[in-house]
Amino acid sequence: MFGILGWILFGLIVGAVAKLVMPGNDPGGVVVTMLLGIVGSVVGAWLGRALGFYGPGDPAGFLMSLVGAVALLAIYRATAGRRKLV
Repeated sequence: MFGILGWILFGLIVGAVAKLVMPGNDPGGVVVTMLLGIVGSVVGAWLGRALGFYGPGDPAGFLMSLVGAVALLAIYRATAGRRKLV
């Protein structure tokens, strides 16, 4: 259970850093940015470990988590910015 809570807290921190790296208005606000940070962190860390870039607990995990969060935030901005609500 603590592992999941740790990932959520870590994802929130990474999401905040990703927001600092990519300033601007997000279509979903702060909550969506934090959720994207969590998901991007998990995906980036998983992908880095799956490709053998590093092991669990290595400092490179933060970098891959940040890359995943920034990439997910960029994709979200590109797709959500095109939608128009009628």
